[in-house]
Amino acid sequence: MKLLPLESADTIELVASWLAREENYQWLDFGNGQQIISPAVLKIMSQRATHLLRVYTSDDDDTQPIGIVGLENINRKFGTATLWGATGDKSFRTSGYAAYAASKFMSAAFSDLQLTVINTWVVDGNPSQRLVEKLGFRYGGRQRQAHVLGDERRDRLMYDLLAGEHREMRSRRPQRRHSAEGRKRRL
Repeated sequence: MKLLPLESADTIELVASWLAREENYQWLDFGNGQQIISPAVLKIMSQRATHLLRVYTSDDDDTQPIGIVGLENINRKFGTATLWGATGDKSFRTSGYAAYAASKFMSAAFSDLQLTVINTWVVDGNPSQRLVEKLGFRYGGRQRQAHVLGDERRDRLMYDLLAGEHREMRSRRPQRRHSAEGRKRRL
């Protein structure tokens, strides 16, 4: 697995296409309710000091991106930033790559940017809540009805992680999938 900058036009187009899918953008907010971003906006974001974006690859092909992790609202004076991400290739959704990539990405961000705290939020009901907790983020509260999902208002669950609390994952451990029949045999 590699973390790569968004350098080529092809990579930027690919990531923009991921972020234009409802299954991804419904959980995101790039400011003022902006959920879908164009390749041009993504390119600008990748060049701004208030953003840090990396695509991640699989172990089998370290050139083909499968997801993105990013920091936004990077404030070097206060040592803060907000983490977000999306898995683009959904065949890797439960493979552990997103957690591993986010963990390695945060290690570099804490070190290189001298961040004190990284925060994030998850829409109530988003399966990514488990990933955020696996990464060691601590629940800090909720913004009630702060997100619109379709025509429904949902809460945003707020999390943060101090630099001293972060423990980088040393390996990506694929989750074993057991069939219901296999579980019955073990019982």
